Amino acid sequence: MKTYQPLNCDLHDYLEIACLYGYTLDIELIDGQRLTARAITTRTASTREEFLDVDTAEGRREIRLDQLLAITPQDDNARFGRVVLA
Repeated sequence: MKTYQPLNCDLHDYLEIACLYGYTLDIELIDGQRLTARAITTRTASTREEFLDVDTAEGRREIRLDQLLAITPQDDNARFGRVVLA
């Protein structure tokens, strides 16, 4: 995997909101994969890489933030719509 590229702070706020409210997200990855998952938390590893932890139908998964293309909340009263992160 390439060297980690931090996410813009303004965009990071959308992930924090999604985790705070436990939104179910349609997640688009830069490699073309797509998944639906509930946002749990963001975290920083000792390597300084940042991750979004989510619950999927298959179990818990961590996604490195620079692998996210876009997120779209699936909740009716979400505080934001589709956000392009890459």
